[in-house]
Amino acid sequence: MIGLALLGSTGSIGVNTLDVAARHPDRFEVVALTANRDVDGLKTQCERWRPRYAVMADEDCAAALDTALRPICPEVTVLGGASGLEEVARAPETDYVMAAIVGAAGLLPTLAAARAGKRVLLANKEALVMAGTLFMEAVRANGAELLPIDSEHNAIFQCLPTQCLPISSRGGLDHLGVRRILLTASGGPFRTRPLSALRHVSPDEACAHPNWVMGRKISVDSATLMNKGLEIVEACWLFDTGPDRVVVVLHPQSIVHSLVEYTDGSVLAELGNPDMRTPIAHALAWPERIASGVAPLDLFTVARLDFEPPDVTRFPCLRLAREALAAGGTATAVLNASNEVAVAAFLDRQLSFLDIPAVVEDTLARVPNHAGSSLEAVLTADAAARIAATSAVRARPL
Repeated sequence: MIGLALLGSTGSIGVNTLDVAARHPDRFEVVALTANRDVDGLKTQCERWRPRYAVMADEDCAAALDTALRPICPEVTVLGGASGLEEVARAPETDYVMAAIVGAAGLLPTLAAARAGKRVLLANKEALVMAGTLFMEAVRANGAELLPIDSEHNAIFQCLPTQCLPISSRGGLDHLGVRRILLTASGGPFRTRPLSALRHVSPDEACAHPNWVMGRKISVDSATLMNKGLEIVEACWLFDTGPDRVVVVLHPQSIVHSLVEYTDGSVLAELGNPDMRTPIAHALAWPERIASGVAPLDLFTVARLDFEPPDVTRFPCLRLAREALAAGGTATAVLNASNEVAVAAFLDRQLSFLDIPAVVEDTLARVPNHAGSSLEAVLTADAAARIAATSAVRARPL
């Protein structure tokens, strides 16, 4: 039995992971379930899965969960706070860690899993965006296996030659005959809406993704294409390549999840229905294949596949991500933190949709970039960016 710890089990990725695991009860044992503040959601999951550990990132919520579980699941050990998340990520009973906590909060427990030599199923791209050097060094130094869960990076992973896998033993793309990585993006809900009409779009409109069911933060990132900007950074770290080799392609159907172009002219693509259970099942079973519950792709129903270049005027977050990546140092940590603050303000109706990239750009200009890649430097930059971004939000009243 494979011991599975889910960091962020009540979110979309966590729920889909449990759905896949439920289809293979002879293969996976759920060792740990974690959430931020969703006591009821985690309680329900604990009743179903009876994990050894349950962790609430919020200490007060941990106490509430402990009280709720004691009469019905006394065998479950309840932990709280960041230390609890790190503890289950490196626990001896844990073999695989699904890193699905959204945002910077996922960095430390995901890093703990890498340092403990686990198989890390990476849905938390922020770990690489914030601390790519540190994280990849931890993967290599401790023999961890790093498998991507983002549908795009998982597709790239599937299209690369097997000799470069797992990613922890990577050696760059040149010796594999790879020319470019083509990273697909749906374009979100506003791909064709006039730019002038985006000033007053609501959070609900921005979260209404045409193809994928996701959490609200990542849905907004998909609408601004910051999600794709963060994925450019992620791809560079995962596949040991430069940003000039990563091309974003808008593909509104979300059927082709990404492509790899080779020097001989071949282009390999991974296709499937837009369902996160496919990459989850792939990473859980790799190098084998297991059933995911995803419906087979019917190309006759799909009928057509469209591709177009992104409009950088409409989607300035792509430019900002590339600029931060080129700057190096702590710039991508500042990019991520300022975006988190701006998106949260938009979701709270304190900032307009079009001002999200403006806050990010202002913060990147104001927060000094430091060359160090230490955890202390990253966390210091993250904190400074959040202060600066909060100030920038306040300077742009609705």
